Amino acid sequence: MKKDLRPRAEKKAEIAKDGIERVTLSFYKYVQIAEPKKLRNELLERFGSLGCLGRIYVAHEGINAQMSVPKKHWDQFDAFMKSKKEFAGVPYKIAVEEGSASSFYKLVVRVKGKIVADGLDDDSFDVTDTGAYLTAKEMNEYVEDPEAVVIDMRNGYESEIGHFENAVCPDVDTFREELAVTPETLKIHKNKKVALYCTGGIRCEKASAWLKHNGFTDVRHLKGGIIDYKHQVEQEGLENKFKGKNFVFDERMGERIGEEIISTCHLCAKNKSDTHHHCKNQACHILFLGCEGCVEKKSGYCSYKCMTFDRLPAKMRKVLTQNNFKNKPDSFKKHRMKLR
Repeated sequence: MKKDLRPRAEKKAEIAKDGIERVTLSFYKYVQIAEPKKLRNELLERFGSLGCLGRIYVAHEGINAQMSVPKKHWDQFDAFMKSKKEFAGVPYKIAVEEGSASSFYKLVVRVKGKIVADGLDDDSFDVTDTGAYLTAKEMNEYVEDPEAVVIDMRNGYESEIGHFENAVCPDVDTFREELAVTPETLKIHKNKKVALYCTGGIRCEKASAWLKHNGFTDVRHLKGGIIDYKHQVEQEGLENKFKGKNFVFDERMGERIGEEIISTCHLCAKNKSDTHHHCKNQACHILFLGCEGCVEKKSGYCSYKCMTFDRLPAKMRKVLTQNNFKNKPDSFKKHRMKLR
């Protein structure tokens, strides 16, 4: 499959106006894959021939995929998945907001050491000793139970715009960081009933086993994550206990789950906003929440510094990049505070 070398903006514009109806979905499976590189090449060829877009990670431990599949080729895509013994029966998490903006503009399939970067030594504990699943109905019961604790296993920038009522939301920047600090910071809840949740369920598979290894006696996790929770709530007529928006790792950067806007613009720290933007200055490109007024005022930049920087001559930007942005905060939390 020939690599598309066109600029990102051009590819995004083409996908946005191609008129092709697509299904956005995600799926994962922990399963032994003997030859990840061989599978990677097969997926790239097959999915590419069907016009699929997305980001797929393949490792010896399994597969983790977020994709956009043309509706007209859905049956062929599904038949291919079912034909692979490794993926037969894998559940699809279909996007909550169908018909929304394009989720992906290219197809990327990569071989990774792990399908989720968790920083754990899998040989040091039983990764198969995971917690039992929770349905949406059961999750609501945990949310309402004073003897239970609900823990958000996502990053701080995800839980900031949406989370379950009364959930514990560690202010961390990576899943790796959360797994490192959670056993200690949550030790006061060690003997409580624990419910974990994340976007589509994959992070909680490993996290539940990790917490059980660290002495948490009753750990369960939300099957299918927030995405499947929303579908179950609608199908079964349940009360929605999730407040705000669910962050998703594609061009949309969010799906509406609850009607509330629970977060605030990072630029003015006053107006409500749960819309993420990437700073237009590519040397910065920080993720931030911006209200309509601030984003317009700063023309899509996170600060006047970045706006001014982007207007400088190319040679000057190149020199200044090394000095001004090489030491930019690697923490979303720290950078967010600097914007204020």
